[in-house]
Amino acid sequence: MKALSIRQPWAWLIVHGHKDIENRSWRTHFRGPVLIHASKGMTRDEYAIGHVLAEENGVTLPPFEDLPRGGIVGQAEITGCVDRSPSPWFFGPVGFIMEMARPRTFRPCKGALGFFEVERGAVS
Repeated sequence: MKALSIRQPWAWLIVHGHKDIENRSWRTHFRGPVLIHASKGMTRDEYAIGHVLAEENGVTLPPFEDLPRGGIVGQAEITGCVDRSPSPWFFGPVGFIMEMARPRTFRPCKGALGFFEVERGAVS
């Protein structure tokens, strides 16, 4: 199954149904289910920026230390790829539209750039 690495706190916001678009610098033709991998790295500055944006959108983030990193944290469906969006989470230049997101039990997993394959049995 395909997976996509996303830095925290953005991965948490997606899998909990708050962030409906993932910003990228590249386009994709892929549509379908994708596992959400929380990247291992997250700086205090990244968390602070995410915290402010989350609060502006009525969302309270978990504390920095409670955000899982370095593994699969959820799943979503990519239903489109856009260069414009009314979503408050869109910063572009490209956005992957994320729908039907949901958290999954954390499974440690090494990430990669772009889409990468994860064996289904490894994340059931």
